[in-house]
Amino acid sequence: MATRPRTPSEPAPGRTLCLVTGASGYIGGRLVPELLDAGHRVRCLARTPAHLRDHPWADRVEVARGDVTDAASLRPAFRDVDVAYYLVHSLGAGRDFEETDRNAARTFAEEARAAGVRRIVYLGGLTPADVPEPQLSPHLRSRAEVGRILLASGVPTTVLRAAVVIGSGSASFEMLRYLTERLPVMVTPSWVGTRVQPIGVRDVLRYLVGSATMPEDVNRAFDIGGPDVLTYHDMMVRYAAVAGLPRRLILPVPMLTPGLSSHWIGLVTPVPAALARPLAESLRYEVVCTEHDIAAYVPDAPGTPAPFDQALSLALQRVQEARVTTRWSSALLPGAPSDPLPTDPDWAGGSLYTDERERTVDADPHALWQVIEGIGGENGWYSFPLAWAVRGWFDRLAGGAGLRRGRRDAQRLRVGDALDFWRVEEIERGILLRLRAEMRLPGLAWLEMRAERDDTGRTRYRQRALFHPRGLAGQVYWWSVAPFHAVVFGGMARNIARTAEKAAADRTGPGVTGPNGVGSPQP
Repeated sequence: MATRPRTPSEPAPGRTLCLVTGASGYIGGRLVPELLDAGHRVRCLARTPAHLRDHPWADRVEVARGDVTDAASLRPAFRDVDVAYYLVHSLGAGRDFEETDRNAARTFAEEARAAGVRRIVYLGGLTPADVPEPQLSPHLRSRAEVGRILLASGVPTTVLRAAVVIGSGSASFEMLRYLTERLPVMVTPSWVGTRVQPIGVRDVLRYLVGSATMPEDVNRAFDIGGPDVLTYHDMMVRYAAVAGLPRRLILPVPMLTPGLSSHWIGLVTPVPAALARPLAESLRYEVVCTEHDIAAYVPDAPGTPAPFDQALSLALQRVQEARVTTRWSSALLPGAPSDPLPTDPDWAGGSLYTDERERTVDADPHALWQVIEGIGGENGWYSFPLAWAVRGWFDRLAGGAGLRRGRRDAQRLRVGDALDFWRVEEIERGILLRLRAEMRLPGLAWLEMRAERDDTGRTRYRQRALFHPRGLAGQVYWWSVAPFHAVVFGGMARNIARTAEKAAADRTGPGVTGPNGVGSPQP
């Protein structure tokens, strides 16, 4: 028998059940453990539940397969939910992202009301009080519209409006970090003089968790920010001071348009131009809190919200200790649900070109796996570094991710992690790592690496690069780079094997060598 939806006034049995959308993203991935620690039950909505399985909190939550644009998938996800967190947006998904956001918010709101959800909580963007909504940048305009749709849903809603979020792995922090660290002298757009009110990610999470228990008669937006109102110029100067860097020389140039600014940001920082452009368009607006009414419902403890310098120090400490739990790139998952996979029988997508390499490794599979899982970022790709660097620069120039995204964690990967210009699509811990390319390509590409034992019990490394061309351009691309595969992919297989053998020899002492000797990876 179907369960009757609760009305908003009915109390939930037992602990509050919170539905979190965007749990694979930057804020959502950090909110889930905070809600659990606060005593709430959590259900995560995910288009691909496997993307959540490697999170440290995965065994403490329910996971519902669904999409905010698909009403039918939301109905079972909303069953018995008390509080629904809306933490998704389609920024960077194309020119029609406003329409996508609008339709998704309406669908979410309608299904939440039908299910008897007691509260919706949305993290949006702080907008300038003196600029009419139609005149805002598309990014800010869409954030404001989503907030209005949810507030009009008939479900009591909390809209938290934040400007710049400072935390390890946030897009704002990484833009600030890379611009300041890489450019001692900066020729910058005029928006470096724009005033903003940044907030630390810990305070954002505190307000999000506290919003779950707001009285049911509260249906409004709240401005949230830290105690400091700063220009971007101020933030870069203060970042340099906190990070122990020499003072930066910053020269504003008025003629740098948002388009040029986005390419400038894309070349210097890990944020690709496609995402940087809507962000750059929003940077020309002064966004300062006009009230702090949130404190009446989520009281501020002494020292909170944290000052800007403290939020920076905490973020830098996390980066230096390699304890970045989520990154802005976590939510930008590749491909569409209809895209074929390299595991499809008889290759459902048509032509599939492959480059396969195998090597016997004089080390145990565990040593080999450690090298495989540690690939990318500071460790590089074990072959022809100049070729990888050039490919990364071409990708940046084309508006792609390039190599600067690095790794979230120096040693461990999880499904959904960004890894330079790849994305972790699958991990069988100790056996298989499959990466999906996010570089600009005329087709789809994957790179698979396996650690296994052969029939004689020896460790074997298997590597497979796959490419599904799109049209004539894809065919031309594959055959134009094929002559370099022996150097790039052959060198990678050889040097990964050598690195594993050297690690094994270092553990067991002198006298242990591989079949071809042991040494550091060669270029």
